[in-house]
Amino acid sequence: MCNDEKIMNIEEFRQYCMAKKGTTEMFPFDEQTLVFKVMGKMYALTGLERVPSQVNLKCDPERAITLRETYDGVIIPGYHMNKVHWNTLFIGQLPPKLVCELIDHSYNLVVSKFTKKLRADFDALA
Repeated sequence: MCNDEKIMNIEEFRQYCMAKKGTTEMFPFDEQTLVFKVMGKMYALTGLERVPSQVNLKCDPERAITLRETYDGVIIPGYHMNKVHWNTLFIGQLPPKLVCELIDHSYNLVVSKFTKKLRADFDALA
């Protein structure tokens, strides 16, 4: 899934997110916007009907700027999100390995901000 042999599609994106510890998926905004949360905290979302396929991921602000410059027009400030902390990725135009790396980065950013209680609950998961 996370190799550079082919383009990642939305179902592969979903499978990769759902394989992460403590992840749940839901449609809190509407029937087309799929949101992924770890322990109730959002780290990824995608509009299922958006063409081309796009996903929003959290990102360290400095890294976000570098990614936007490096992948101009393919990684942009987060659509309908805080543009300092979120990027929108056109996943069909990026190497799947990079998409997986950025999913991991988003997930890890959220996990790193857990309260002590939430971290204990997270650590207790199988």
